[in-house]
Amino acid sequence: MAKLDYSEIKPRKIIIYKDEPYEVVEYYVARTNQRKPQNQTKLRNLMNGRVIPATFHATDQADEADVTRRDAKYLYSAKGEYWFCDIDDASKRFTISEDLIGDNKKFLKENTVVETKIWTDEDDEERIIGLTLPIKMTLLVSDAPPAIKGNTASGGGKLVTLETGAKITVPLFIEAGESIVVNTDTGEYTERAK
Repeated sequence: MAKLDYSEIKPRKIIIYKDEPYEVVEYYVARTNQRKPQNQTKLRNLMNGRVIPATFHATDQADEADVTRRDAKYLYSAKGEYWFCDIDDASKRFTISEDLIGDNKKFLKENTVVETKIWTDEDDEERIIGLTLPIKMTLLVSDAPPAIKGNTASGGGKLVTLETGAKITVPLFIEAGESIVVNTDTGEYTERAK
């Protein structure tokens, strides 16, 4: 494990804090006249999703978590459990809880290849602590209200339902049955699928 100085604890870094893996969400290095600089952070616990504040002083260090990334294929969901399999061997199946998947579930469709984050603790036990969807995904529009003639030039939007059940705003010219590209980070429409 690498040691990080207080100023290296920045967003997207995964550190060990109170014996659990945390992802740095926000940070601000405060320098005041009377005191030494300190890094004021917000950390998200990768085991339960809670966000907590934490302050690191100039003399503090944090251990960078031993996290590996491995691809997996999403199969299906049942009773709050999401089933995945190893890319190379479909017989190696495992579940990830709904809490761990979080908002990603609204864009998750069958046979999607995702990247899992696996943390190895001090007992060499591997635990899945999160997953990342592809940034752009092609999804089918399953339900869309009709566009009103003459209203499409104004650049407005309408709320549609995707094949996964997610609802997003798209331009007025998008119709049910079309495939669109969605940015999974922002949850926004990007373009029509080609």
